Amino acid sequence: MSEDRSTSEGADRSWVDKIALLFSSEPRNREDLQQVMSLAAENEVIDEDVHGIIEGAINVADMQARDIMIPRAQMNVIKAESSLEDILAQVIRTKHSRYPVVGDGSDDVNGILLVKDLLPQILKEDHEDFDIKELLRPTTMVPESKRLNVLLREFRENRNHMAIVIDEYGGVAGLVTIEDVLEEIVGEIEDETDTHADRYIRQLDADDFLVKALTPIEDFNEYFKTGLSDEEFDTIGGLVINALGHMPVRNEVATIEDFEFKVVNADQRKIYSLRMRPAQR
Repeated sequence: MSEDRSTSEGADRSWVDKIALLFSSEPRNREDLQQVMSLAAENEVIDEDVHGIIEGAINVADMQARDIMIPRAQMNVIKAESSLEDILAQVIRTKHSRYPVVGDGSDDVNGILLVKDLLPQILKEDHEDFDIKELLRPTTMVPESKRLNVLLREFRENRNHMAIVIDEYGGVAGLVTIEDVLEEIVGEIEDETDTHADRYIRQLDADDFLVKALTPIEDFNEYFKTGLSDEEFDTIGGLVINALGHMPVRNEVATIEDFEFKVVNADQRKIYSLRMRPAQR
């Protein structure tokens, strides 16, 4: 018994000594820090979920609002002149909790409507005096280059959940929510209204998609009516790593058959998300 305990204690000291050695001087860069976290995960000091969250939190510091925003063309907006009945019909159809409200054009954002603020209006017998402008919350505008870690802090400080992303000319480029940022850290947050495909693939523009690396190849094929092979790998991330021949870093691009995959978020161990477009021929 004492010999087993001695062996166990020796093994414990081994990885503790490794971590202590890495921390004998402060980590000098991100690679040092990620090495410490990987070692801690390998030795079960932290579990894989915690490791993934830490890696995600580190990686968002390099990401900008433009990387994850819903582009302007894909935004669900409410027209300021809409009637209560028209707004309710749109809410039922699109199933969001917040909407930008626009005036004459999509660049003219008057404010943000929270669906819960419509409930008292529904109970009124007379809707003739309904004025959506009385219900609007202030709009938060952020540039496309806004760092996600800074944006998340501002979301928390201001108790805000949605921001309108503007381009260098002051026009609306898209929108980003606190959920979008959190998903880059903790992984997919499944909404009760999400379909199976929504959990993995989000259309950003006509030929532009945000694809989770864990998307099963079978689901990808079903969504895009394609025939990527799943004989060797189960996920799109596995295909991308195989195509590149190494663990990719952010912004690396892999072309697989008719598709171009650009790495949006990845660490030393795995890919998290990709931008997918038709390959240029």
